[in-house]
Amino acid sequence: MPITLMPLPYADDALAPEISAETLQFHHGKHHKAYVDKANAATAGTDLETASVEDLIVAARSKGDKKLFNNAGQVWNHGFYWKSLSPTKTQPTGELAQAIDRDFGSLDALIAELASQGADHFASGWVWLAATDGKLAVVQTHDAETLADGVANPLLVVDLWEHAYYIDRRNDRAAYLKVVLNQVLNWDFAGERLAAGGAWTYPAEKVSEQA
Repeated sequence: MPITLMPLPYADDALAPEISAETLQFHHGKHHKAYVDKANAATAGTDLETASVEDLIVAARSKGDKKLFNNAGQVWNHGFYWKSLSPTKTQPTGELAQAIDRDFGSLDALIAELASQGADHFASGWVWLAATDGKLAVVQTHDAETLADGVANPLLVVDLWEHAYYIDRRNDRAAYLKVVLNQVLNWDFAGERLAAGGAWTYPAEKVSEQA
């Protein structure tokens, strides 16, 4: 079947006031949905019509199909972003907490690095916490570039496109980063991804609101 719009894993007002229901309704219901629709339109009637999002990314990259890559990459990145956020405040524990202390010195230092790289990122893109060869690092990608098919194992991502924060913060990306990084990052998800040791898979079918 064609790829589907992954439902939010929480109610659209669950992240308020840090991220408003209106922002999530537009960001998920308009922007994310548009990427899904465009990726499906680009593959309709082709041998990629029923491919996974990950396979679309790999195929588009190998063929140099920028339009398909941009839309498939944005589908995956947005799905991963929704999972990177939590309505319940969390903290790193276990192996993840130890790795953060080892590679950044402290959680505060990691958050400061994410904030700095996110604020300094030019134009649109993403700032990630990723694991590569047993070490954690903060990584930036531009536009629709993704870690879905690379050697790095993404643990968390923060969307730096202006549509992620303009309704709530206007053009103040730093204010958006401050509340997201300090209040709604899903450290439980990051810990799960570190333990899994491989990239997350975008849901092939619609999942329940509690997934």
